[in-house]
Amino acid sequence: MIGTGRKTSGLTPPAGVSYLDLDVASDESATAVVEQAIDRLGRIDVLVNNAGIGSAGAVEENSLAQAQSVFNINVFGVMRMTKAVLPHMRAQGGGRVINISSVLGVVPQPFMALYVASKHAIEGYSESLDHEVREHGVRVLIVQPAYTKTSFDANAAQPEIPLALYAERRRDFDAMIAQAMKDGDDPAVVAKAIVTAATDKKPKLRYTAGPLASRVTTARRLVPAGTFDKQIRKTNRMPA
Repeated sequence: MIGTGRKTSGLTPPAGVSYLDLDVASDESATAVVEQAIDRLGRIDVLVNNAGIGSAGAVEENSLAQAQSVFNINVFGVMRMTKAVLPHMRAQGGGRVINISSVLGVVPQPFMALYVASKHAIEGYSESLDHEVREHGVRVLIVQPAYTKTSFDANAAQPEIPLALYAERRRDFDAMIAQAMKDGDDPAVVAKAIVTAATDKKPKLRYTAGPLASRVTTARRLVPAGTFDKQIRKTNRMPA
């Protein structure tokens, strides 16, 4: 098994795992890592696309350069890695690409529009691609976590152009996210969903990770639009 990261030289891999440096924002790096993995292992049966970056702030407070940066990692990074492995998976007659989306790939979240847009893009990309490659023995699957106990919020892209009229709402959002991350699922919950997606004999298109993710995605499908909209505003402490 091979794991990747921006800088892996100081990391000690678990038994049976080796690390390779990878920058998903680079075409050359994505291609090189896939070739190295095949040289070492002989084949790639499962690709997990989990690199990502968050965003904070109102849309007016985020520059287009920030939007491009978020998409370059969250969306184009997935596309780079997927395009690099697909020829090999098709040639060997099978494989699975598992893309880490989010419950925010199917629901809105004020003050995270760039991130939400990127995850909506991953949902559409993955489902469409799955139809294209299924006849070649390849499946493209989606894992949807909810809030998870990581440093995600601390590493999110912050507003480049802060505006006073959004300051109060942004503070409420920051407090809500901080609490949600504190109360979030253990990363092992997401890992379990990934393993299930990788090993299911009859894979599903989407796998929710944890009870909150299941409740939110179910509510999105079943709750009337007006009621769901009101709940989003209530959760984010916004006026009705």
